[in-house]
Amino acid sequence: MKQEVAMSAVELPGGGQVVGARRRVWLDVAYAENAAAKAAGARWDGGARRWYAPAGLTTVLARWAVRPPIPELLPGEDRTFGGGLFIDPVPTSCWFTNARSCISGGDWERVRRMVTGRAKHRCEVCAAAADRDVGRWLEVHERWEYIAGPGQPVGTQVLRRLICLCTPCHTATHFGLAQLRGRANEAFAHLCKVTGMSADEAAAHLDGAGATWMARNRRTWNLDLRILTVAGIALATSPEAAHRADIADTETLRARRPG
Repeated sequence: MKQEVAMSAVELPGGGQVVGARRRVWLDVAYAENAAAKAAGARWDGGARRWYAPAGLTTVLARWAVRPPIPELLPGEDRTFGGGLFIDPVPTSCWFTNARSCISGGDWERVRRMVTGRAKHRCEVCAAAADRDVGRWLEVHERWEYIAGPGQPVGTQVLRRLICLCTPCHTATHFGLAQLRGRANEAFAHLCKVTGMSADEAAAHLDGAGATWMARNRRTWNLDLRILTVAGIALATSPEAAHRADIADTETLRARRPG
């Protein structure tokens, strides 16, 4: 009987692997370019959740060659800021303009890989791992500080930290979006489970978050993303503060649609 021999993978400097007699090279492919990369010969590794060149980096795949890794601590990042699980009320004018939308497609993959990797592929709040069978993923969330003087109509939304959250923790954090998508009950239950709050305590927390949200909505916010740019992370073109409310309105209507 023919025996199957397990093929071990050996990591190479520069992001490559030798698997058996073949050399594969990891790639950084923006989500919007998945189909183009596949057509160019890239392959997907479901375990590593990364695209790779199966026989070395070819000319046609060179556009997705990996860049040097991002440092695990971004310059100026405060990893103690905004710990635990709480409802984080983002002003309407800042909805759907998160770090992912502000980072270029190619660099987003580098950022995602760094944040989930330094968290050892666990949610930094509840320690859950990704589980495809239950639809739980690890996602990158931003912790912002909102700075504005008394009576000032414009404030600064400063990115202080990136944190790895599982899908349920991320859903509870964005409770307003969970409500729009009909997931408020599960988000509320998860908040209680993780924090140990009673239903009354969680309801009071929700009320407080709502008051904070209304107060923040009275201002327009400029984005401060210096912890990204100082680390050499390329930014996408971000909409001006005055146009973000229109984006929020459009995306809110989309979120309310069934399915």
